[in-house]
Amino acid sequence: MTIRDDHALASDLAVEAGRRLLDIRESEGFGEPPALRNAGDRGSHVYLMEALARLRPSDCVLSEESSREDREDPRRQRADRVWIVDPLDGTREFSEEGRADWAVHVALWERGALTAGAVALPAQGRTLTTGEPPKLPAYQKGRFRIAVSRTRPPEFVQKLAYLVGADLVPIGSAGAKISAVLTGDVEAYVHAGGQYEWDSAAPVAVAQAAGAHASRIDGSELTYNQPDPSLPDILVSLPELAPTLLAGIRDLHR
Repeated sequence: MTIRDDHALASDLAVEAGRRLLDIRESEGFGEPPALRNAGDRGSHVYLMEALARLRPSDCVLSEESSREDREDPRRQRADRVWIVDPLDGTREFSEEGRADWAVHVALWERGALTAGAVALPAQGRTLTTGEPPKLPAYQKGRFRIAVSRTRPPEFVQKLAYLVGADLVPIGSAGAKISAVLTGDVEAYVHAGGQYEWDSAAPVAVAQAAGAHASRIDGSELTYNQPDPSLPDILVSLPELAPTLLAGIRDLHR
């Protein structure tokens, strides 16, 4: 089992789960959004769990759609390898016709670090992977853009944008927001409204492989495969902007 195999597997799984989600979207339609969201969550989760059980039977899996008992399984804490997956990141956007800002996350954590990952953006026809990390866009000095939640942007991020001279860009899922940093649609993503490990593990793996900055909003390291999977805040940005954003966040929290 090589690292290259894990990069390829993460990508293949994310792409196939995304293809299935597009099929579910087409077959279910948008008339009943709750039913569509449930079908998407369940269909993608079942596929990923069955595929990982078959292809990596000795590894543990932490999924957003896992039961509480599975999430609290003590074997996960003792494992050397844990796949952290979000079968459908951005269920609200998935159930809205015409929206493409939703994703599938597949990441591998090994012995304290993220080592492989992929973010599929099926409705955009795009997948970002650690196997072939995206080339970060060059930072153009001046006013920049920060991705925020389209439904619940944190108030402090609005204050931060004013302080550092940035514009806010609402985007759906966390995976879509971090991907937007890596593809040049925005220059940063700041969030402090509560998240879980599966919301960021795969996009952070890709961001780190690409050379982007990724940390907690206090600058500390993002850690995964913890007993409590909550990971409430995050900063991902072009590396040149991280010092400015971290300083602004510190000023706002004094």
